[in-house]
Amino acid sequence: MIDIRTDDGVADAYLTRPDGVSGPLPGVLFVIDAIGLRPRTKEMADRIASWGYVVLAPNVFYRHGTATELEPTLDLTDPDSRRPFFAQAMPRVHALTDDLAEADLSRYLDTLRGLDDVADGSVGATGYCAGGRWALLAAATRPDVVGAIGMFHTGGLVTDDSASPHLRLPRVRAEILAIHADRDATMPPEAIAMFEHALTSSGVTHHATVYPGAPHGYTMSDTAAFHPEATEEHFDALRSLFARKLH
Repeated sequence: MIDIRTDDGVADAYLTRPDGVSGPLPGVLFVIDAIGLRPRTKEMADRIASWGYVVLAPNVFYRHGTATELEPTLDLTDPDSRRPFFAQAMPRVHALTDDLAEADLSRYLDTLRGLDDVADGSVGATGYCAGGRWALLAAATRPDVVGAIGMFHTGGLVTDDSASPHLRLPRVRAEILAIHADRDATMPPEAIAMFEHALTSSGVTHHATVYPGAPHGYTMSDTAAFHPEATEEHFDALRSLFARKLH
């Protein structure tokens, strides 16, 4: 764990590297889901690092407490536990406005790129749930830095708001990988189609698919939404993206 000083305080973050690999390596920003920085997301960051990357996973909700303080105390593999937990968690998500997130994400990227063992060049970003929207925001805010984005079970990508995430796509230079879930109420089929149209019309290089039978949150093994096959497909596709774009 390291501390990153921001305009509003100090964000704790998990930093992981591959074992036994020396020399500068490409950097990856891991943007957590609404549940937070916890053992599962650290485990996922470790797996990505094992492919040959330095991975930084910030506690994006640091304004509300440390990662340890915000860790779920309920068993989220029990569907009945989801409602009381998310009643606590979602206000933190909504409080992280684009203005706040832009400044934070830029600081996280600068911290990652400033590490001695991170190679020069583009970095990758991978985001889950709300983290997918923030990964997209990072690429739109710092198009000169972010060269590849993974977005998984990301909801709310197309809204009627003037700040809708899909409207950021013309500012993005990164290649985008998106694997949606077909049982995701936060990203229904019509929104998926509109996001695909926005990707294409913006000229963004991308690969977007919908995993059949997968719910929102399918990569998270510590929740009832976990879908092992969809999770493995996400890892395989993300590894291929980073291998193409970050080396």
